[in-house]
Amino acid sequence: MTLRRALVTGATGYIGGRLVPKLLEAGFTVRVLVRTPSKLRDVPWADQVEVVQGDLGDLASVQGACADIDVLYYLVHSMGAAGDFEKTEHVAAENVAQAASAAHVARIVYLGGLHPDTDTLSTHLRSRMEVGRILLDSGVPTIAFQAGVVIGSGSTSFEMIRHLTDVLPYMPAPKWVRNKIQPIAVRDVLYYLQAAADLPDEVNRTFDIGGPDVLRYGQMMNGYALEAGLKQRAIAALPVLTPWLASQWVNLVTPIPRNLAIPIIASLQYDCVVHENDIDQFIPQPAGGLTGYRRAVRLALGRMRNGDVETSWRNSSIEGASSNPLPSDPDWAGHAVYTDLREKTTPADPAALWRVIESIGGENGWYSFPLAWAVRGLMDKAVGGVGLRRGRRNRDHLHTGEVLDFWRVEQIDHGSFLRLRAEMRVPGRAWLEMSVTPTDDGGSLYRQRAVFFPRGLGGRLYWAAILPFHGIIFEGMATRITATAAAEREAEAEHPLGTVSRSDDA
Repeated sequence: MTLRRALVTGATGYIGGRLVPKLLEAGFTVRVLVRTPSKLRDVPWADQVEVVQGDLGDLASVQGACADIDVLYYLVHSMGAAGDFEKTEHVAAENVAQAASAAHVARIVYLGGLHPDTDTLSTHLRSRMEVGRILLDSGVPTIAFQAGVVIGSGSTSFEMIRHLTDVLPYMPAPKWVRNKIQPIAVRDVLYYLQAAADLPDEVNRTFDIGGPDVLRYGQMMNGYALEAGLKQRAIAALPVLTPWLASQWVNLVTPIPRNLAIPIIASLQYDCVVHENDIDQFIPQPAGGLTGYRRAVRLALGRMRNGDVETSWRNSSIEGASSNPLPSDPDWAGHAVYTDLREKTTPADPAALWRVIESIGGENGWYSFPLAWAVRGLMDKAVGGVGLRRGRRNRDHLHTGEVLDFWRVEQIDHGSFLRLRAEMRVPGRAWLEMSVTPTDDGGSLYRQRAVFFPRGLGGRLYWAAILPFHGIIFEGMATRITATAAAEREAEAEHPLGTVSRSDDA
């Protein structure tokens, strides 16, 4: 391999977060360009890469990141963004093309989407195709891969298939469930991305990539059902379900928020299959061949069972959600702010209490009034929010920037402090903090604080409306967290080699 210095854009995303360790293993020196470096603080490879803060919309930051780079991976897209995301993607691609050319980057590798040869593409696919065209015309040798449905633990497409199949024993579906799809395993996508760095300079073109199976979407759902040990689902294709109505349906019964469901479903209006296999002339297939759909599903389910999901769609930024950190207390002067503070002591030592705190949410629950949390999640989904069912990547451990149901981890000091930033639809900005302090008797002090910055009159009325429920939800949460930690600590003392399980309704 002759190219050794790589710049990865989109390193906090699903594909980029998995590609970086592959490049490191292959001997690359890796630089990543990210808007929020704190999101990478807890990833296992954080101290092995150079992190540059910047935005593809800012030419100067892209130019600085491209210095001394051999191969640039363009793995950023604005799917689900509000406003004129086509213009946003166009500007970003133009900036990368200009900066890469000026810096004499030897190769650009881009991952776009499979699309039919038609003038009626969805906005999402049209924008992805335009980004590829800009990069191919940059003067820098470019490989523009065009992939369809990517199957892997945590991928948006896999999660949509999984939740639709898990939830619905019978599915009234749009007619696109009969369209042909050529899915590709995420491991094969990563294989092609890495291998593209070695292609000769004269190769400047698109390549379609897909797995060995061509299936209808309904067959993909039932293939998942078989691998998950479920009965095959009855699927009825209804011509009355428009893409917009279908996206509302997906938003309701899956964790995929509406702003992501709409472009995905719009892309499924067409057959999504490869039109050429020219890549085989330049990059040999991986040892053992490309991964079939059923095996890709089996591998994804295995990773989920083992809590070994490297990256997930859940951790993508949510358009419209606050991205600003909680201001320090002195900055609150002159602003309306509401807080709810709860403190509890427990005989559990700090380590035992922290284990309960760090494992909160997802399948473990929120330790108080489950119905209230579920209703709040449904209300959020109804207005196009993310809802409560995004879950968490790992059952027991959290990293900075990760999603936790309708929260995002803004700050985590392992063993002592967790701050979550709300991404549900609220008329203002909200945070939830949980912390652990050792006490002199060997126990712990649990401190829980909710903070809300209201926006206008609506924000103030919102806080007043939910205030009566705080005594139930937040007080119950603090009480059960400390009690659970104490019970687990006591159980561990009695059975030091055993495993302590939490109640299902926690």
